[in-house]
Amino acid sequence: MNGDFFLYSHNKSKQNTHLMKKLLLLFLLTISIKLSFAQFFGQIPVPVKYNEAKVVDPTYGITMYEKLNFYTGGDSVRNDKKGYACQGWLEDVYETGQSLHKGFYEDGHLKIYKNFYSNGNAERSFKQLDFKRSNLQLFYSDGKIKSDITFYDGSEQVWTDYYPNGQVEYTEENSKSMEYLIFRKSYTEDGKPQEIFEMIDPKKKRYSKKEYYENGNIKAEGTMIFNPAVTDYQKDGEWKEYDERGKVTQQKWVKGEEVTN
Repeated sequence: MNGDFFLYSHNKSKQNTHLMKKLLLLFLLTISIKLSFAQFFGQIPVPVKYNEAKVVDPTYGITMYEKLNFYTGGDSVRNDKKGYACQGWLEDVYETGQSLHKGFYEDGHLKIYKNFYSNGNAERSFKQLDFKRSNLQLFYSDGKIKSDITFYDGSEQVWTDYYPNGQVEYTEENSKSMEYLIFRKSYTEDGKPQEIFEMIDPKKKRYSKKEYYENGNIKAEGTMIFNPAVTDYQKDGEWKEYDERGKVTQQKWVKGEEVTN
């Protein structure tokens, strides 16, 4: 019986030793994979922590990353701790650990990114739409959209601003060449028009313009043309101006000059 017990203990010891060797090999294999991954892709950086009061402007939001975005006019490069241009995904956080910024970098320049308020809502979001176009959206802290801007070759081709209640405040669209406007419109917070300027004849670059009083009544209306020689819009054609009681005065304009009888 003692021999049987010795044989049992010996076998048990061999099993435990074999198990320990397997665990050790698994541990070493895991470490090897992690090291190989880090060497191939680079070390995963530790998020940089920021004080909320120093990075969130009450009016303009989180603007410190815009200098890293060439598509919106930025001219700076972000480097890592070793002085090399940042590559791949990076995250910055608030001192609380809440995400502040997540962005994809290429040679130190931002390609795609989102910034966040400390409550977790997005503050802005940027992405490329195609080779020439990109889009930037800004948000209020409650998550409602604040601005929606589409860039073409780095210039703001389409821009819309919103009031906190969701009503459009201002919107405009430019030609792709940024030479002239397609339309420009502005509204009060309750939706009344303030100014409506829109193209009515693309070939002749002719526009209709209407201005309004605060109560929504028409103030002035007429037609204008775009003059490329002076890069400006000039009154051209019949114009009507209204006083606050609705009395109308008519005028005649030709290329920015009033015609008098």
